[in-house]
Amino acid sequence: MPPAVSSTFESERDPVIYVHTVSEAGRLLPSASRWNSIAVDIKLAPDSSTAYESIPSQYPKSVDYDLVITNRKHFHSGHYPRNSPVKFRGDSGLQDGNSANTDLTGGFYDSGNNIKFTFTTAYTMTLLSWTVMEYQSKYADIDELDHVRDIIRWGSDYLLKVGSTISINNEPNELSCWQRPEDMKYERSVSICDGSATDLVGEIVAALSAASMVFKEDRDYSKRLKDAAERVFGAIPTTQGTHTMVDACGKQATMLYNSTSYQDELAWGATWLFLATTNTNYLAIATETFFSAKSSESSVDKGVVYWNNKLNAVEVLLTGIRYFRDPGFPYEDVLILSSNSTDALMCSYLFNKYFSRTPGGLIILKPDNEPLLQFAATASFLSKLYSDYLDHLKMSSASCKTDTFSVKMLRDFATSQAVNYILGQNPLQMSYLVGYGDRYPVQVHHRSASIPWNNQPYNCDDGKRWLNSKDPNPQVLLGAMVGGPDANDNFLDQRTNQKFTEPSIASNAGLVAALIALQDPPYNSRDLKSTLWGWT
Repeated sequence: MPPAVSSTFESERDPVIYVHTVSEAGRLLPSASRWNSIAVDIKLAPDSSTAYESIPSQYPKSVDYDLVITNRKHFHSGHYPRNSPVKFRGDSGLQDGNSANTDLTGGFYDSGNNIKFTFTTAYTMTLLSWTVMEYQSKYADIDELDHVRDIIRWGSDYLLKVGSTISINNEPNELSCWQRPEDMKYERSVSICDGSATDLVGEIVAALSAASMVFKEDRDYSKRLKDAAERVFGAIPTTQGTHTMVDACGKQATMLYNSTSYQDELAWGATWLFLATTNTNYLAIATETFFSAKSSESSVDKGVVYWNNKLNAVEVLLTGIRYFRDPGFPYEDVLILSSNSTDALMCSYLFNKYFSRTPGGLIILKPDNEPLLQFAATASFLSKLYSDYLDHLKMSSASCKTDTFSVKMLRDFATSQAVNYILGQNPLQMSYLVGYGDRYPVQVHHRSASIPWNNQPYNCDDGKRWLNSKDPNPQVLLGAMVGGPDANDNFLDQRTNQKFTEPSIASNAGLVAALIALQDPPYNSRDLKSTLWGWT
């Protein structure tokens, strides 16, 4: 591990500390004096009749669509622009950080409540930056490149700012209070961690490193991000663990985002830092940590990419490094392991002997009580991305042990999940993207969307009438993907049942990743462009 240093991000504090959460900043809202958000609006053209023979499902039709990332004002916290077309949002969270004598305005609310979690914010920024590095030309094609870059910059600015803390919230008030973030009047507490919160540090490093490549043309800003990532990575101590292991650091996060490992984030951060700097010392750490993490991989999260597990995302990135950077000895053995693991990952998505499906065809990657759509979205992204890797290598197929899969099978799987099922070709004929289609959730578990914007403030108790109301939300949270159905395709459109109806920035980022990867026109090997790997 790199030697410890005494500086952190923008400051010279010692020891290094990190912001984890900001309570009552409001979930699924970008925070502080900007308007950006992570929401999607998809315009559908008439669907085709192409069936996907490789994916057993009652709802196999493909859909043509154009992706537009819009409605960015929905996720805002802080100073709000007076000319915003989204009229149910305003200034909020302007005192964030006061309890810790620092400025923590900015960033993103996490989902339907008013917390700002650095862990999920950093993951969201890393994932969005990855999509820009892989599919910059596609964002440009739909005139959304500047927008997604604005979102990433807003999140990155916040991560630079919160190098000293890890979360802002006011437990237990955060979960019991149903109030718009604009109406918050109470002091919001700040959770503080040191460098031993390895998972958090690794995720922040990944986000800053990936963003530094997105903003490569802005040399000063890119260098600032990269330097911050290297400083904080160098400050990781020999004692390592998850941020939720220490009460002062992550106690507030355990109820919503209980981190269960740190090696995946350490490998994730080191991999992105290598890609940003080309310093092979980071590649050595990435491959060593990946090998160790892979050897002890938990069956619970195997095959799943989300805020708590990046190991499968790391193996896809390392596979890209093997194929398109070819660093050779002494990394080759682990890189071969990563590419074999990626092939096995794809097989697990495609063949039903690995993961089961709902009756309507949605893959069940975590058969516990968690929302399913977020996992299907990232699986769709990785499968479409890997199909593009194979296409660029002029490989029409690959294999894992006795199973062989084609590029077409990967793309069909991605479309069947991220486009077909999520957007309405499911047993309920419901789109799980709010505002899209004829039928979508109307009781979204979201404070700002559920409380009327009538220039009247509401306290925590006042807001409960809106939480418990059976009426549709007075504001439509356009472009937000909700938690989605259960393993039997059942869905309860109830604001009080957040498992089904709550959106989050992390899950929405996964859907954005899948949809931009699948964005028309279909690219062939001649047209594929990836800034990350130099396909221009």
